[in-house]
Amino acid sequence: MKKTNYLLGSLFLLWGIAAGMASPVQTSVNTQVRYAVQSPFIASLISFTVGTCVLALITLLVDHKIKIDLGMIPRAPKWIWTGGMLGVVFVTSNILLLPVLGSALTVVSVLCGQMILAMIVDHFGWFGVAAHRLNGPRAAGLLLMIVGILLIQHF
Repeated sequence: MKKTNYLLGSLFLLWGIAAGMASPVQTSVNTQVRYAVQSPFIASLISFTVGTCVLALITLLVDHKIKIDLGMIPRAPKWIWTGGMLGVVFVTSNILLLPVLGSALTVVSVLCGQMILAMIVDHFGWFGVAAHRLNGPRAAGLLLMIVGILLIQHF
């Protein structure tokens, strides 16, 4: 691997780690919103509303406009519209799980679920993702995650 590609890949990996670090903070904050408004669903709605406003501002700052080509809707695959619904499942599940499981177990169980399906998506190349076959080392990594969950749960 070229040095520049390795460096860029390392920077993106660090970015991913930093983004992952936002998850327990987001979950903890959203759970506190749940207690304040007395509803996990209103807490999720508040989270998505604030996120939508921030994204609108970022879009205006970067793209200098908010324009969507509505003509592409009938041409696009129907499954691309499920992302928002999946985000609702993710955020609301975290809000509901954290008080029961705690921060660490919530994050690691959700991460394990992400890894299981990510490896399936990679293996079959679903959703336009380049295929990366499941092999022994990848399966071992997943198994170690599951063992990690069991250790966190019991200790």
